[in-house]
Amino acid sequence: MQDDIEIARSVSPRPIAEVAAHLGLADSEWRPCDRHIAKLDPALLGRPRRRAGRGRLVLVSAITPTPAGEGKTTTAIGLAQALARLGESACLALREPSLGPAFGMKGGAAGGGWSQLLPMEKINLHFTGDFHAITSAHNLLAALLDNHVYFGREPRIDPRRVLWRRVLDMNDRALRNVIVGLGGPKQGVPRETGFDITAASEVMAVLCLARDEDDLRARIDRLLVGFTYDGEPVTAARLGAAGAMLALLQDALWPNLVQTLEGTPAIVHGGPFANIAHGCNSVVATRSALHLADWAITEAGFGFDLGAEKFFDIKCRSAGLDTAAVVLVATVRALKLHGGVRVADLAGEDAAAVERGLPNLEKHIENIRAFGEVPVVALNRFGDDTEAELEVVRARCRELGVPFAISDHFTSGGAGAEELARVVLEHAADDAFRPLYALDEPVPDKILAVARAMYGARDVVFTRAARRDLREVERLGYAALPVCIAKTPASLSDDPRRRGRPQDFEVTVRQIQINAGAGFLVVLTGDILRMPGLPREPLARSIDLRDGRIVGLR
Repeated sequence: MQDDIEIARSVSPRPIAEVAAHLGLADSEWRPCDRHIAKLDPALLGRPRRRAGRGRLVLVSAITPTPAGEGKTTTAIGLAQALARLGESACLALREPSLGPAFGMKGGAAGGGWSQLLPMEKINLHFTGDFHAITSAHNLLAALLDNHVYFGREPRIDPRRVLWRRVLDMNDRALRNVIVGLGGPKQGVPRETGFDITAASEVMAVLCLARDEDDLRARIDRLLVGFTYDGEPVTAARLGAAGAMLALLQDALWPNLVQTLEGTPAIVHGGPFANIAHGCNSVVATRSALHLADWAITEAGFGFDLGAEKFFDIKCRSAGLDTAAVVLVATVRALKLHGGVRVADLAGEDAAAVERGLPNLEKHIENIRAFGEVPVVALNRFGDDTEAELEVVRARCRELGVPFAISDHFTSGGAGAEELARVVLEHAADDAFRPLYALDEPVPDKILAVARAMYGARDVVFTRAARRDLREVERLGYAALPVCIAKTPASLSDDPRRRGRPQDFEVTVRQIQINAGAGFLVVLTGDILRMPGLPREPLARSIDLRDGRIVGLR
C-alpha cells in the first residue's frame, strides 16, 4: 500500500491560480506564496458575496478517540471532495499542523490516503511560516516583559507573579520548567518559568478568534502577563507590545489557500491547542470559506465533548457562526476500545466489543442534540473492519433515528464519501444552536453546565487553589467570560482510564487561568500538559531527505 507522501506525489495539483479562480477570487484578493500555495486578503470579507444565497457550515467532530485519532481531518477532506463530485460548491476551513506532533507520535495533520491536502510536505512542515510568526510574537512579549522587570520600570511587576511563559513549536519535555535570568546581575532577574508548545500560545488563540486587524490589536492589548507587587494586573498594553507584535503577525493574519488531492479548495489557517484553547481554525478562514462557497467544511479538535463544545460556546458565540449539520466521526476501533479491548488488540474482529462500546457514541449524539444541532454519524471505515462490526453501528443509529453513512474516503477519496455527502445534503438544517450556558451565569455554574451536559458528570469539585482562582477572576472582573475546560481527550470524564460512558463521577477543577486576550477562562482538570514530550520512538527518526525529496513524513 502506498503511504501518504507517495500518494500525494502521484497527483499533479492544479496551479493555485486555478483554485483561486474556481472560488471567484479577484487577482487583488490573493497573492501566491509558490505555485500551489497562496495567501488570502482578509479584506475580501468586506465585499459582497458573489454567489447566490449564503454559505452553510458543516462541523466535523468525533467520538472519544483512540490515541491515534479517528480521522476527523481526513473525513472533512473526503466530505468536501465528495460534495464537489456531486456538483456542489465546497471549501474546507482547517487548522494548520504543528511541528511537534509531526515529529512526535500522531504525525502531520493534512489528512491521509486519498483524502489529503497538497502540498502535504510543506503544509505539515514550515508551510507559510504562520507558526514561526506566532512563536516570534509571543516570545517578543516575553522578552519585553523580562526587560521591563530588569530595568524596574513602572508598573513594577512582581517576578514571582509573571504569567507569560515562552513557546516553541516542538515537543520538548525538558523545557516544561526552567529558570531564567541566571549568570549574575547583568543577565536578568532570576525566576521560574517554562515553555509551552506554540499551539498552546494565547497569541495563537487570539489570532484565530480575531475578526480583523483592529480586533487582533485589541485582543493583544488585553493579554494578561503578570501582576504588580500590589496585586494589580499588568497587560501587554502596559508594555507597549501590540504594535511590534502585529508587525510580526502581518503575514500570519492572511489565511492560506491550498487544495485537496482532487482539487477542492481548502483554507488552512491557525492551530490552537484543542485542550487549553478552543481547537479550531481561524474565524477569518471559516468566514472566508462561507463567503466563497456554498458549503464550508470545518473541524474541531479531539472528541465532541472537548473541541466541538468550545467550537459552539466560544467560537460560534464570539463570531456569530452557526452550523447546518454536525458530522460525528466514529470508528470500529474506537468503539472496541470503549468496549474493553486493549489498544494492541483493536485490529481483531469483535462485534460484541463494538456493541459494548456504543454508549460512548450514544453520549456524543446526545451532546450534539443538546446544542439543537443535527447529528450525522460517519463511520470511518478501516480495511480490517468486518460487515458484522459495521452492522452493529448501522443498526444502533437506525434505532436512534440518526442519519448514518459508511465512508471509504481514505482508500477511495471523494468517491468513497459520496454516501456521506448525500446524507449531509439531505439532513442539513438551519436551526440556530443553543449555547450550554449564559455568559452572565456564575463561573462555577458554567463549568457545571458543561460537565453535566457534555461529560455526564454528577458534580464538579474545586480544589483550594481553584477556589482562590475563582476569587481572583471575580476581583479582576473576568467572570462573564466563557469557560474553556481542559481535560483528557481519552475519556468523557477527567480520568483517562475511564473508557466508554462513565457514570456517577465528579470532575475536579485544579486551577483556573485567565486568557483575557482570547476572551475565555481556561479551567484545568486532571494532568494537562501544555508542552508535550516525544514518544520513545518519535516519528522524526523515520523522516529523511534523500536526493532532494522528503521521505517518511505522514
